[in-house]
Formats: sequence, C-alpha cells, structure tokens
Amino acid sequence: MIFPASYSTLCPSALAEFVAESYRLDNVDCSLLVRGVGDTYLINSLQGRFILRLYRSSHRSFSNVQAEVGLLFTLKHAAVPVSYPIIDRHGEAIQTINAIEGQRCAVLFSYAPGQAERTLNERQLYIFGQQMARFHKVSSALTLTGDRWTFDNNTTLFDPLVKLKAAFENDQESYTWLQNAARRVASHLASIDTSKFTSGYCHFDFLPKNMHLVGDSITFFDFDFMGRGWLMYDIASFWQHMAIEVYAGRMTQQAFDNNYTIFLSGYQSHRAISVQELAAVPYLSLGFWLFYMGFHTTHDQFYSFIQPAQLNVYVTFLKHLETKFWF
Repeated sequence: MIFPASYSTLCPSALAEFVAESYRLDNVDCSLLVRGVGDTYLINSLQGRFILRLYRSSHRSFSNVQAEVGLLFTLKHAAVPVSYPIIDRHGEAIQTINAIEGQRCAVLFSYAPGQAERTLNERQLYIFGQQMARFHKVSSALTLTGDRWTFDNNTTLFDPLVKLKAAFENDQESYTWLQNAARRVASHLASIDTSKFTSGYCHFDFLPKNMHLVGDSITFFDFDFMGRGWLMYDIASFWQHMAIEVYAGRMTQQAFDNNYTIFLSGYQSHRAISVQELAAVPYLSLGFWLFYMGFHTTHDQFYSFIQPAQLNVYVTFLKHLETKFWF
C-alpha cells in the first residue's frame, strides 16, 4: 500500500522526461525553483528556457487554470508583455499529471527575460504604468471560459476575517481592530459613487517581484491570483508596496510621491482614471492585505505567516495606513 498524501513534490528528472516528450524539446533539464500556491520549476533545453508550474489540486481546479490560460493567451495576442503558456505537441496548453494526491494541472510558460527589481527607475515606472493600463484595457473587455473568483467587500474584507479568527485566538484586541477597520472601509466605499469604477480581470499581485525587467523592457508573470473586480485593486497592490517601502525606511515619502506620480502618468497615457477611483486606492489596500492573510490560513507553505509575531507586524502596518491615509 502506498500511503496517501495531501501534497507531493514531483521528481524533477521525471518531469524533464515528461516535458521533453510533451513539447518536443531536446536535452531537457528540470530543477525546482520554489514551492508556493503551486510548484515552480525551471526548464532548460536546446530550444531555450521555460517555466513549468505545477498547481496544487487543493487550491486550483482545471477550470481555474483554464481561465488563467485564456487570459494570458488573450494578452499575448494583444501584445501585452506577459509570460504566456506554451502549446504542446497535441495543441493543448494544460497538462494533467497523476500525482500521489490526485490529478494536478501543469502549464509550461515562456521564460520572462531579465530579473525583478525592488525599486524601479523613472523610465521603468512610466513603462510599468503604461503596460498595466494596456493589460486593463484588454481585461476589462473580456469574458473568460473557466472559473475565477470575484474581488469585492466580501472576498477581500469579511470572508478573510472568518478564516483568520482562529489565528487571532490570543489577540482579540487586534482581531477586533481588523473587524472594525473592515467595516469602516466598507462603509466608506459605500458612501462614494463607485458606479463608474471600471471592472475587469485583475492580476491582484502587481508587485515588482512578479515582473522581470531588461532595461526598459518589462514582462509580467504569476497571474495565479487573477480574478474579477475593480481594476483599481491592481493599482492599490503597487501603491501599498511603496507604502511599505516608506514605512520600512527604504524609501522617502518624497520618493514615494514622485514614483507614484510617474507611474500614474504612464498609466493615464493609455487609460483614464477618475478622481474617485484614485481616492479609493488607500482603502482598497486593506482588502489586499486581508485577502492574502486569509489565504495564508489555507496553505501549509505559509504557516509561518499566521504566527502571532508575524500577524502583529501586519496589523501594526495596517494601523499605520489608517493613521496616515484613511478617513
């Protein structure tokens, strides 16, 4: 009897053989890069480098992956710079692999050239804004086959708090503060006219770690959390990244203001943003944080992120945002 498993790490050498046969690649070498929502492998071959993603069946269904693949093909067709799925010798983009825990989806992606940069220069900020806007112009006009989630007050504020309740068992004061903050943000968003906020498919993790740069050229990747919601959630994800940099002392407030202005200038060169949408950005950052904090409770890879000391770091930062930017 083979003992059941809830998660397994697939053998790189076996994956190399699988990729070589499925995609007709030569001299394939496969190495595990990182475990996460899915497992990420680097593929080297005579035909070039690729990234293989193995999704966890507990977190991503075939339908979830189908929607991600559909978005990326559409973006590639529109010349938005993304790491895109590679078609196999049978014309398919999604593989299914029988792992010990059950079927897992796998997708081979083009390799994003360059490397991630924690701090972008002025030209890169402008281009980042331009390319995010181009992505949004496509994603706001798109209806995908496949199942993805919606980003709204329930999924970004209140549902995560239910998941987090046990993690705050010994810190009721912080949990109560988060509950009150979520209610206040939801109330604030309800008090403004959001009827003209543009919705579409969001990346929802537009951080510098999820893009590679070569000079002024940029390539987006890791659309694992993409879903449908206000497009401003993507701007909020980058805004809060810079807010953290200021909070941690790695960036001055003046640099934050200058960088954000340049980024928005690039964005608005391709797509307009209303004053009301921009004003909502600091408030949407709470939903960004609670969404991921709630997700961390569902995945063993992120167990350390829901320990009391780490949760205290998150709450302290969110209280800083409240003091400086909210209400």
